[in-house]
Amino acid sequence: MVNGYSLDPHPKANFAKEQFAVVHIPRLKRDRVPSSSVEIVDNLEGALSKSDPSKKLYAAKVVGPARSSEGVSLYYIVQLYNS
Repeated sequence: MVNGYSLDPHPKANFAKEQFAVVHIPRLKRDRVPSSSVEIVDNLEGALSKSDPSKKLYAAKVVGPARSSEGVSLYYIVQLYNS
């Protein structure tokens, strides 16, 4: 559940899930990012090792992908780890 909305249409469906990632975000106050700005990794340690705040790359837990009303594939940021 993100911002009070379930991304899965049915409790047994497995479309959107929480994953660790490295996200490129220009501003830390973002709550969602396009999938082109997300690199999914296996675990938090992998995300932390690839993060580089000087290049605006942050370790995060994300949920997605989900389609926006404009048809863009998005990930929602659940938590940033090195902001």
